Amino acid sequence: MNKHEIFRKIADQIKAGSLNFPTGVQVALKIQRALEDPGCHINTAVNLIKAEPLLAARVISIANSVAYNRSGREITDLSFAVSMLGLSAIRSLAMTVVTRQMAGQSESQDHENFVNKLWAHSAEVASLSHVIARRVTHLNPETAFFAGIIHDIGGFYMISRAKEFPGLLDGDFAEWLEGGEVIVGREVLKKLQIPDSIFQIMESFWDGYLSMPPVTFADTLLLAKELTPTPSPLQLLANVKPEREVSASIEMLIGEETLAAILKESAEEISSLNSALQN
Repeated sequence: MNKHEIFRKIADQIKAGSLNFPTGVQVALKIQRALEDPGCHINTAVNLIKAEPLLAARVISIANSVAYNRSGREITDLSFAVSMLGLSAIRSLAMTVVTRQMAGQSESQDHENFVNKLWAHSAEVASLSHVIARRVTHLNPETAFFAGIIHDIGGFYMISRAKEFPGLLDGDFAEWLEGGEVIVGREVLKKLQIPDSIFQIMESFWDGYLSMPPVTFADTLLLAKELTPTPSPLQLLANVKPEREVSASIEMLIGEETLAAILKESAEEISSLNSALQN
């Protein structure tokens, strides 16, 4: 069975209902879906978050990041942090727990290292997407952040199945970028009941066309992925060398500022968001 056939088999199993989440993922999903209710009260959200210590810690970390806390005053109260961030941001943070734990328990040090590298990449893409949406494409930064978090979620789930398919992560992995990530990622997102608006962003992202100048959420995500200093290990497995410098076509004028200038000004914000996601 070649890799493409394996990806198709995994997707078919998900479609048939075979998608088992670790306990931490199930709790985070329950919280994420509860927060989607327009009638969800802040107190209800706080009580739900307290049930998932990892999410609670991440909420506090993000609330203390430069992106959200310009005063620099330390925030330790969960209720205050939730009120300050808002439920939209909290939904994205719940999805960080889902995504990070999707790969399951590490079977080896190599497995753990691989997952950590993929998460570092995802966290950087999400952080960059947040800033690019606010400063460049002028879109909702929380939506861009959410999309950045889940853009490789199919990869996390695929890694969790590696034990069942010996050699899955060995050798050339080009098939993943040539259709595998869409085949698996699409079914995972459906099973997670991702909102249609986010699903459409991912479909456009998978198309891989970055318009100039960037205007859409998919453009935001594609630009963030190209600019991130940490490549996806899945990309490296496919023998695709990441671009280490911003190409001339991307280094364009945006109003009176260049993209490089915007990123330089936002470096502390990006760094603090990224750090909060990876802690």
